[in-house]
Amino acid sequence: MEIEKTPLLDCFILKPKIWNDNRGYFFENYNKNIFQKLSGKEVDFVQDNLALSHYGAIRGLHMQLPPYAQAKLVYCVQGRILDVAVDVRKDSPTFGQSFAVELTEENRWQLFVPKGFLHGYSVLSETALVGYKCDDFYNKDSECGIHPLDKTVNIDWRIPAEQQLISEKDLNAISFLELPEIIL
Repeated sequence: MEIEKTPLLDCFILKPKIWNDNRGYFFENYNKNIFQKLSGKEVDFVQDNLALSHYGAIRGLHMQLPPYAQAKLVYCVQGRILDVAVDVRKDSPTFGQSFAVELTEENRWQLFVPKGFLHGYSVLSETALVGYKCDDFYNKDSECGIHPLDKTVNIDWRIPAEQQLISEKDLNAISFLELPEIIL
């Protein structure tokens, strides 16, 4: 496995070693010891989630507020997504900055999204099955999110406006400038 830094502090891409032959392929999707050795992060993932979405779906931008903040390890099992992270840690040198990467069933890359980040993705293929590990359990009372089309963050989701599928909850989300003060 290889780690590639992103422009955002503490956010990185994991690129697994894939073995292909005439039977198919094999790769190690997650190994706690390798993850900790390569990343220097001690993360205890406690929950795995899967989401199936159709082309044009934009999910996010979401996070959990402290004390239930979550780090996530996101990957695309089937299809192709544009995965996005936004640093909202007030004391971070990359505060307010975003990063996007295509995660696909072919590249098998994973994006590590630390605590204190908003996260979201758009579906670029007909369908996509997205998995992500979380290091804390979901807590409805601590969920937070901003409108995915917020002009301050200005994410290019690579989906034409007339084909965007956004939940009512996300359409009614607050703006980036309304985020509560978050210091982790």
